[in-house]
Amino acid sequence: MESGVQDDILVCRKEHNLTKELRRKLALFCNVKENAVIQSIDASTIYDVPNLMLKEGLDKVVLDKLNLESSTPDIGRWNQFVHRHKNPKSEITIGLIGKYVELQDSYKSILEAFIHAGAENEVKVSVESVHSEYMNSDNVKLKLGHLDGVLVAPGFGERGIDGKIDAVQYVRENNIPFLGICLGMQMAVIEFARNVLGISDAASTEMNSETANPVIGLMEDQKTITDKGGTMRLGAWACDLKLGSSVRDIYKAESITERHRHRYEFNGDYKEQLEAAGMVATGLNPDTGLVEIIEIPKHPWFVGVQYHPEYKSTVANPHPLFVAFVRAALNFNKSKKSATMAKN
Repeated sequence: MESGVQDDILVCRKEHNLTKELRRKLALFCNVKENAVIQSIDASTIYDVPNLMLKEGLDKVVLDKLNLESSTPDIGRWNQFVHRHKNPKSEITIGLIGKYVELQDSYKSILEAFIHAGAENEVKVSVESVHSEYMNSDNVKLKLGHLDGVLVAPGFGERGIDGKIDAVQYVRENNIPFLGICLGMQMAVIEFARNVLGISDAASTEMNSETANPVIGLMEDQKTITDKGGTMRLGAWACDLKLGSSVRDIYKAESITERHRHRYEFNGDYKEQLEAAGMVATGLNPDTGLVEIIEIPKHPWFVGVQYHPEYKSTVANPHPLFVAFVRAALNFNKSKKSATMAKN
């Protein structure tokens, strides 16, 4: 108040319940109404907070302050999610392969999308972070062999690239469910070109500008850009889904729009070779023909996307790609358990 800020509502973070006397004192000294002193007590999950705020009457106080008619919020869908989230029927472990794993906020949207998709499947998704910089062909089985699914994360730059490629090769050859996002999708293309097509020097021009086989390259409209601040391919772009593809079945749509954040793309010059060998482009931008999605149909579940599906996932609308990926990982988990029981 010394700074001239007059609060309307006071929300207090607490480990224990506020007493009536303390509420009264806070209201008096902060010059707010007593019913506008709201406790925000520690919760087992952030998703409990809306119900705790509802119990405190925060919604009614806000509506009163805004001179809006009071109404009862419809949070049935939210509570259904919370119940499933807190009462899973199964548990799976998915590896998150990246080079920023020590900075979990870098992958916050992905982690939340797994929570949304896990609740939708009534399964707890335990995410195991794997640093790609310290992974290679010698230890990849040790690091990934016990997982039910693997997501290779987005990112920029050369550091940790070889580890991501080794991870993709391992899950592809061992039929482990795979989802590659942005750079993760590009690493899947490079790995396939190297180890299936036999193009040993296949690379991205982001990491090797002199490569003779740039299966991933800079987009045409990016090649003349020298000042790169805020010039990436950003925002929502359309994508047509191939008839008979897994993604068309997952989205239950012929065309979608998804958010992008990148400069480098699948090089269409290699599309025919890759498809003949078994990696199919199943999502294309209708205007530019850029490849947005790749799949390996002979693999149980192998999808790479150039865009960022995690950005659109919410409690009310878990992203269908994450929901399908978690379901595939759950099925893989069950098949492993069945195989183990059969051996015993």
